[in-house]
Order: sequence, then structure tokens, then C-alpha cells
Amino acid sequence: MLTSITEGILCCLTGKTANLVLPLESSEPSDGFEYVEVKPGRVLRVRHIVPERQPIETEKQVAEKDNADVDCYDKDSLESNNDSDNGSIVHCKRKITVYRNGQLVIENLGDVLHSEILQCQDGDLEPCSTVEVELADYKEIASSPDPNPVPPPVPPPPGEHKPAPPPRRRRRKPKRTVLIDSKRMISSCKGTHSDVALFFVHGVGGSLDIWSSQLDFFSRLGYEVIAPDLAGHGASTAPQIAAAYTFYALAEDLRAIFKRYARKRNILIGHSYGVSFCTFLAHEYPDLVHKVVMINGGGPTALEPSLCSIFQLPSCVLHCLSPCLAWSFLKAGFARQGAKEKQLLKQGNAFNVSPFVLRAMMSGQYWPEGDEVYHAELTVPILLVHGMCDKFVPMDEDQRMAEILLFAFLKVIEEGSHMVMMECPETVNTLLHEFFLWEPDMSRKVSSKTDTEKAIAASDTLHTLKNSKPVNK
Repeated sequence: MLTSITEGILCCLTGKTANLVLPLESSEPSDGFEYVEVKPGRVLRVRHIVPERQPIETEKQVAEKDNADVDCYDKDSLESNNDSDNGSIVHCKRKITVYRNGQLVIENLGDVLHSEILQCQDGDLEPCSTVEVELADYKEIASSPDPNPVPPPVPPPPGEHKPAPPPRRRRRKPKRTVLIDSKRMISSCKGTHSDVALFFVHGVGGSLDIWSSQLDFFSRLGYEVIAPDLAGHGASTAPQIAAAYTFYALAEDLRAIFKRYARKRNILIGHSYGVSFCTFLAHEYPDLVHKVVMINGGGPTALEPSLCSIFQLPSCVLHCLSPCLAWSFLKAGFARQGAKEKQLLKQGNAFNVSPFVLRAMMSGQYWPEGDEVYHAELTVPILLVHGMCDKFVPMDEDQRMAEILLFAFLKVIEEGSHMVMMECPETVNTLLHEFFLWEPDMSRKVSSKTDTEKAIAASDTLHTLKNSKPVNK
């Protein structure tokens, strides 16, 4: 503590930035670690594990062996093609309307997956249905059209005066309308599938080491896993300019990593600030991103740095406060603050970044495109995992995210907090694996005329949400 304060005072006197993070020496350089230069002088450490798979002979290959005049095909490519062809095609059709008063109206016209789909063996698909929404706020606002108009009031008995009719309000024109009409194939992703890759993205102050339990678990199941260190984190290089840590700079780094390691079907797993980068990649590459997992990511709001934050203080002041910040992160990030949690924090190399990098990361969280409409446009299935004891991300933010997204499933872990993947690794691994193996059951269609009418009526329900203030993650 005294050393940190002394170094911070010297930093303020000399005008130099204290303790810039430099690349750390990897303790296990041969255990799946690679160093990728995404830009000249900008090197990221990546843990890349490719499991050894036993080649599986298909019936077609066996038949080809009996015919000497037919060339043999590559086993892995055939396996990949067969795996990707076995899936369920879901019709994604949505109308998103934004009004000038800040209202967002979402109308689902295609297939919507049931909210409890992960609790059964095969998912139930309900055509033309919507997630549960709260219409109370919408009914109070008369500026947008109401698909289900309220019936006219019953006329009063003779002799009584009629109440004055309410003033007629002009129906406002929408500011923006987005139409989505596409088909997506959703299939089970097993570790034996050679065309499946898992990408793990950490948040501010973390490193790829926070995913140790998940990387070991899924690599043992045969999955190919990729986990990078963000710039200035872990063993990646730490540029000495603040512009290197903006959202767009970090997003371009992850775009380069994704393009380098991507397979035919890719699953993105993000934590906290890393969820925003997963959303960005899913929006940019809808045909390559198969599923997404968001762990304590917060609400679907555009990112904007807070001007009244402790992280806006000079780097030398943050350096003096680093022990307090580390303790505050331990207290807010974990449900318990025992010796086990302290050891997890140390092993995960979490919150072990320089004050300069920390300040630049928090100040660079500017992403105006990532608003509610941006998230509502996603057609990829998404699993939301929330730790009940999380003090950084409120529960209602993930609930709102689940309402905005088309295919979203919210799972709450009661004994977990912000670092739930470190606190409850078995529970998180089970949820993730169940989600990877899940695919919708297309046989359960609404067949009767009555049920169809109910489904169509449900699809006409509009979901209205007011814009909220941006939240730093």
C-alpha cells in the first residue's frame, strides 16, 4: 500500500505514467498459447486448443472403399458437412419500429422459441409467438398505434350526462423501421464436430485465465477453444496511447482473431464488457456465429463512458488507489470474500492491469450503435447467464435484454456473482454445454385452427420500451 502511494506521488511529480503493463512471460508457452500480431506492434496472447479427434468413417466412405475407381474423400470435411446439414431451420421474421419520442415497438411475425426451452430434451417451437412482455407502459402512451384497440365504452343510461371525450391525439409517424426476414439453421454443436469453435472473451481487467475451468472442461469434451487476452491485459502488449483501448480498436482486434480461427459454426461466450464484443461479431458475421452466451453483460443500451466516475481520475491517482480498487472488485465481483475467492482472483489474473490501461478502457467505452435496435436485430440464439449476487450488473438489465432479443434464454445462478464462471464453474459449464447441444424441435408445430389463431393474435402484440441511460459494463 505504501509503495503504491509513493510511486503514485513520484508519478504526479515527474508527469510520467506509472507502471505501464508489459507483456508477461507465459508460464506454459507450449500449452496451447499463441501470440498473434493483429496490427504492427500490437500482439495478443491467444490460448488455442485443438483436440485430437478420431477420424470417423461415414457410410459414404465405406462404400467408396469398396469401389477402387472412386477417389477417397477427406474424412474431416465429410464429417463437417454431415454435421452442419443436420439442423432445424427457423424462420426469423421481425418488425422493429422506433418512434421520435424514444419508443421502441417490436413485432414478431415468425418463429419464436419458448422461454423454458433449455429445461427439456428437445426445444418447443411456437410459430408466431412472442416472449412475455409488460404492456402497462404501452397502454398509457397514445402516440403509437395500438394493434388491439380498446372497445368503445358502454353508453350511460338515459338521464345522465355523457363524459367529455378525451382529446384526440395525432398518431405519430415512426422515425425508423427495420424489417428482418431470414431463415437460420440451428443445430446441436458437439465436441466431435470439427466445424465448431468456441470463442471466450473476457471483460475489463480480466484475462483469458478467468476461463481456465471452461477451457479445460470443453477441450476435454473435444471442442476447439480460443480465448484471447485483450490489449493491455494478461500477456498481450500494452500500447501507451489511450486510443488503443476504445471499443472500436478492441473490436477490430477481436475481428482479426475471429477471422483467423473461425470455423463454419462458431459459438461466442462473453463476460461483462466482453459481451459487447460478442454482440458486435454476431451482428457482423450472422452466417458464421451459431450461438452466443452472455454472462453478466447488462442491458441492451448504447455504451457511453461516465463522466462522474472514479476511473476519470489521473492514472497516478488510480495507481495510489489500486489496492482499494482491487479490494472493491473482490468485494463486488464475488459473492463471498474468503481465501478461496482471493486465490481465484490471483490465479485468474483478474484486475491485474495498470491504472493507465484501466482508465483508458473505461473512458473508451463509447459505442452508440449498440442500442436496443442493434440487439433486436440479432437472430442468433442467445443464452443469458446472470449471477444473483452481482453488484455490477442489476438483474433487471439482463431481464430487459431477454425481452429485446429474439431467441434469448435467461438462467440465474443464485449462489453466483459477477465472476460466476469462476465461483460456480460446474454450474456454468453444465448450462453452457446444454445450450451447445440444444436444437429446436420442429415437430411441435401449432396445428389446430384455434391454436393458430391464438398464435397469430399473440404475434400482433407490440412490445414498447422506453430508452434508458447507457450503463458502463
